[in-house]
Amino acid sequence: MRGVWLGAVAVGLALARPAVAHHSFAAEFEADKTAELAGKITQVWWANPHVRYRLHTTVAGVQEDWELQASSITALMALGWSQNTVKIGDELKVSGQVGRNGAKKLYVRTMLRPDGSKVVTGRGDANQPDPNQVHVTAGKTFGYGNARKSYPVDITGPWRNSYKFRVTVDDLEPKPTPFTAEGRAVFASLDHYQDPALRCLAMGLPRLFGAPYNMEIVDAGTHYVFLYVEQNSSRRIFMDGRKPPADTPDTSLGYSVGHWEGDVLVIETTHLLPGWLDGSGLPMKGEGTRIVERYELAKDRLSIDRTMTIYDAYYSQPLVRKRGSARDDSVDISEQGSCDPDGYYRDLRELGKLEQRLK
Repeated sequence: MRGVWLGAVAVGLALARPAVAHHSFAAEFEADKTAELAGKITQVWWANPHVRYRLHTTVAGVQEDWELQASSITALMALGWSQNTVKIGDELKVSGQVGRNGAKKLYVRTMLRPDGSKVVTGRGDANQPDPNQVHVTAGKTFGYGNARKSYPVDITGPWRNSYKFRVTVDDLEPKPTPFTAEGRAVFASLDHYQDPALRCLAMGLPRLFGAPYNMEIVDAGTHYVFLYVEQNSSRRIFMDGRKPPADTPDTSLGYSVGHWEGDVLVIETTHLLPGWLDGSGLPMKGEGTRIVERYELAKDRLSIDRTMTIYDAYYSQPLVRKRGSARDDSVDISEQGSCDPDGYYRDLRELGKLEQRLK
């Protein structure tokens, strides 16, 4: 079957549903260059951080193998996918943005089967609920466990974090990014393949806060436990007034203490490891970094406006990230598949950079 190149005319359609991606989409793919290919699936990598396929196709009379990249297992399962949604031997017509520097890679935006049926690839597709609406049964009780009566609001239970979602790349305010001289130098020294997410390392709190995947909150008495589907992570928010012990180690999620200010839950986190603030590689120093989150509930208690403020020595002003959470009858907190860095090392091998990275 023949692959057909499209031009910038298709960009508006392709960008209508931004990628739910951990790392910088722009570092791997050309946002303004798209392609449409038709062919047969020859390999499947059903693994986080991104599901990948190998497509055998013909372009301008030449047989080629292309890598198709999709969202994470977590995001695709939320759209109704399973490991068998796209299988070896399936014939598909696909479109999306192409890899940089002539790489035969495609970030998939649409998939069509020979009978014309569409494989849902994003929340903007027909029959998918609007992520910015609350979908809930009136009167349903979500809280459970022994919620402390001293708290003004019971926030326990499941939450959908795709509410008011933005891709966690270039989403921090203010702009332009207020680097210090040290921060600008560190940012300039980084490249795409240093992204911890590609190597299946813990992304840490700033990016976890921005992820669109579901979470569950449990009241454990002295603390809240936040359970994130993303990387099957758990986080403790101490609510009993304690301070971090002197020997507290630095970790990707840090040490968090919280308190209620009226109906707003305020969380302060310290003791963070160095990392990335977003998928473009904005660096976080770790040492001395302080993060403050505010969770402001709507009057009906069915949604939350979340604001994160990051105080870091690499920036001359605090950086702010905003997101939302919503109650939802369909929220699923099942464990997601483990992350597999196979794609990361395969990309390095194809670029001739593997030996350099392994040194």
